[in-house]
Amino acid sequence: MLVLVSKITNRLQYAFDFVFNTVLGVDFELTTQVESFRDFEGAKMSYGANPLWDEPFQKAAGLLFECDIYNQDLKPFDFMEIKAMFPVYSQRSLMPFDVFAASFYLISRYEEYLPQIRDQHGRFSPQSSCLYQLGILTKPVVDLWIMELAKRLHIEGTHRKYVFQPTYDVDAAWAYLHKGFFRTSGAYLRDLVAGDWKGIGKRNRVLFKHEKDPFDSFDFQFQLQEEFHLRPIYFIHCGDYDTNDKSISFRNKSFKELIKHIGDYADVGIHPSYSSYLDPIRMQTEVERLSSVLNREVTKSRQHFLRMTLPRTYQCLIELDIKDDYTMGYASQVGFRAGTATTYRFYDLENDMVTSLNIHTFAVMDGTLKDYLNIGLTDSYNTILQLVDEVRKVNGTFIYLTHNETLGGENRWVGWPEMYRKMLENCR
Repeated sequence: MLVLVSKITNRLQYAFDFVFNTVLGVDFELTTQVESFRDFEGAKMSYGANPLWDEPFQKAAGLLFECDIYNQDLKPFDFMEIKAMFPVYSQRSLMPFDVFAASFYLISRYEEYLPQIRDQHGRFSPQSSCLYQLGILTKPVVDLWIMELAKRLHIEGTHRKYVFQPTYDVDAAWAYLHKGFFRTSGAYLRDLVAGDWKGIGKRNRVLFKHEKDPFDSFDFQFQLQEEFHLRPIYFIHCGDYDTNDKSISFRNKSFKELIKHIGDYADVGIHPSYSSYLDPIRMQTEVERLSSVLNREVTKSRQHFLRMTLPRTYQCLIELDIKDDYTMGYASQVGFRAGTATTYRFYDLENDMVTSLNIHTFAVMDGTLKDYLNIGLTDSYNTILQLVDEVRKVNGTFIYLTHNETLGGENRWVGWPEMYRKMLENCR
């Protein structure tokens, strides 16, 4: 596909690469040469203010020719039973909106660079998102837009297939075991002061090996991986103990053995600690800890508490040679934070450049369903399947986030292991 444009910018190159190459699997080339475009006999289109003559034409909204960051007037409107933004007014235009600019706005997370309300953990709030406000957060709208563009350009089929990718966050491998003398003594004291005799009894039975630790669901996970032929990704917390970081010490022998064992069954990435998201030195320390245990390079990451700020957190990861990040999603809402179920390269708006970091967007987390939305097992299962159906429609990648604590199936997670197995049967 040859595309005629008035000027080639980094934003424009990135947006067209995402639409044509990443999503549609179509080779393309941008050109500003009118004569060579006119003489070209293959598939072609123009993008800009006006068509050249009768070629397929997409009117531009202007965003991709800019380099500044400022509040955009999205002018959302109804389109294909969903919504669209950046409308353009031309009877000749392939789409009634600039699909390239709209896609760029969402996947670059443009709105997260603007002043916004953040939650108690300093995270971008989904309520600040245009997709949430338009009621389309649960649909991969970018992929849907691009599929419609492909139809209008008579591009048949797609090069990709639906993929299911399970992921596990290991915030704390055990609830009671391997916590060390001081943490265990402190826990006993808290239970004693609170009169929690049931908790004391539970801790005793686990510590004296009469009962399995409630967070230790790893054998169950390995069994599912073998049964369903899965290759999950584990994100291991290797930070120091703190208010929001309750992991086992990375020096603990049993924890090291568990990490190595997990590495035999799955891919392993770092789960940077709560306070690391703006601290490259702390992040580097934690990556090096995990790498030393695995005895191999660590290239995958997901932030603890999904805590990140753009572009700094991703810039820190890039400095550490992290290649793939799985943080792009919300803690309090299900859906598609970047409007897509497609893996894409991070575009650093601050420096106006595409980077080497691949962004993998997850659609739903166990804690979102249980703790934030406060819905039961049946509704949680149905919500997951609805999201899966949306991803299947666009041949995207469905990424599910769960925890070893959840699959332990105790206390507030009763019934969740069974639901997870049922989900795997339908989501693979």
